[in-house]
Amino acid sequence: MNERLLQYWTNVKQYWNRFNKTSKLMIVGIFIAMLLTIILFVYNNSKIEYATAFTDLQPNDAASITKYLTDGGIPYKISEDGKSIGVPRKMVSQVKVDVVGQGLTKSGSIGWGVFRENSIFGKTDAQTRIMELEALQGELEQLINTNVAISGSKVLVTRQDDGVFLRQNQPPTASIMVNTKPGYVLDQQKIDTMYLLVSKSVPNLTVENITISDQNGDLLPYSKSSAGQLGATSAAAQQFQIKKDFEQDLRKEITRQLGSIAGANNVMPMVVATFNYDKKTQNSDLVTPVNGENGIVVSSNVNEKSSTGVSDGGVAGTGETDVPTYPSGANGGGTSEESSRTYNYEFNRIKEVIESQPFFVNDLMISVGINRNANLTDATKTAIQRMLTSLVATSLANNGRTYTAEELAAKVTVFDETFAEAAPGTGTAAGTNWLLYGGIGAAAAALAAVGGFAIASRRRKARELEAMEEEAAIMVQNANTQAEFPSIDLDNLTNDNQARKQLEQLAKKKPEEFVNLLRTWLVDE
Repeated sequence: MNERLLQYWTNVKQYWNRFNKTSKLMIVGIFIAMLLTIILFVYNNSKIEYATAFTDLQPNDAASITKYLTDGGIPYKISEDGKSIGVPRKMVSQVKVDVVGQGLTKSGSIGWGVFRENSIFGKTDAQTRIMELEALQGELEQLINTNVAISGSKVLVTRQDDGVFLRQNQPPTASIMVNTKPGYVLDQQKIDTMYLLVSKSVPNLTVENITISDQNGDLLPYSKSSAGQLGATSAAAQQFQIKKDFEQDLRKEITRQLGSIAGANNVMPMVVATFNYDKKTQNSDLVTPVNGENGIVVSSNVNEKSSTGVSDGGVAGTGETDVPTYPSGANGGGTSEESSRTYNYEFNRIKEVIESQPFFVNDLMISVGINRNANLTDATKTAIQRMLTSLVATSLANNGRTYTAEELAAKVTVFDETFAEAAPGTGTAAGTNWLLYGGIGAAAAALAAVGGFAIASRRRKARELEAMEEEAAIMVQNANTQAEFPSIDLDNLTNDNQARKQLEQLAKKKPEEFVNLLRTWLVDE
């Protein structure tokens, strides 16, 4: 066995010594490149890439999920605070579906499932009422925790039990404490929704008897309560959120517009806005004519009167009837006329209640940094300046002020800046994959280069051996002596000239052996 191994080792050494120094270096380089590629490939495929599947978990939920993962043989990683669990990236979706399907995420609350898991047989009425109250509180907690802005909640419901004695019933009350996620803000609509959900879930519970606060101890009041006023903290949070949303939307719009000109990665906008949150209400009672200057006649009254007088009554003195009379003027008869008209008109009566918007942009400043590598012309920069100036003028149209062109231009700044390159070593798994693919490509290129070099070298050696064989044949034909010549010891040759001389002597002395030697070399090559 040892002799066979020694023979193999000797053959390998002889084969290795046949290569020149350049070929040996290339072979060693190819071997190292292939070895590194294999190591990198195995490491990349054996490394488990975790992705977060659950966040903001309660301790009970985290314990249930880790038990499920352990029983299923699924690798997982828990964060230092114990609230987040990561699983292999390829299994995130399936694990989420399985965990929800088994009801393992209850946000630390039991809910009505307590009656399915535990029998109430043998329990007293007091124990049953306590279990029912805890289940109700748990269901409310699970209901509130469905809000994307809430990471957890605690609900405490107090209600009076029915007794055997008549007494004044006390209405139920509820106290709720919610934990909001970082970066999220509860607007008034979401707060009102929580009040209504809790009120409709507990019998005889009114909104006035519900108190909700956040983890900082700030009250979250109901907007339609008897007070009718929002808390100062809630109003300030709303105003801050309005300002934040406006600036963020404006930055996105500027990036989208300028990204098509200079490239999305070559634009860095900054927006600062101030708002006026004063709300104004204006009441107006207007009376206008229906047609021109006249209204509509709704009623009219027309009065006309005329009278006529008679001439003198008779001859002065006494007549046949012995009635004394008096003389009259010659024109004793007369006429008179009187007329009057009354019209009642109706006009348009308009009652207006104008309520202005609760906020408007009071001032706005926009600064845009453009990468120097974008190589924008001066005309393009001027067009960008005009576009941003028009945007500022439109945004400030409702603040009641008139700005000059110079004042609007002063609110916009466009400047060139050299953007910093990405820091090395911050790549993700995608960067690792690109490194792997690059290593494989480099190894393939190296193999192709070495293969081409080996083929070219083999062809060159074949041509040299053919030429030597032809030369040997000519020497055989001209050989005159057949003296014995010692065999060639190739291992002890020190240079090419010595080997050539011995080959020439062998061709002259033993041409047949020389030809066989050449054929053996050709077969080995």
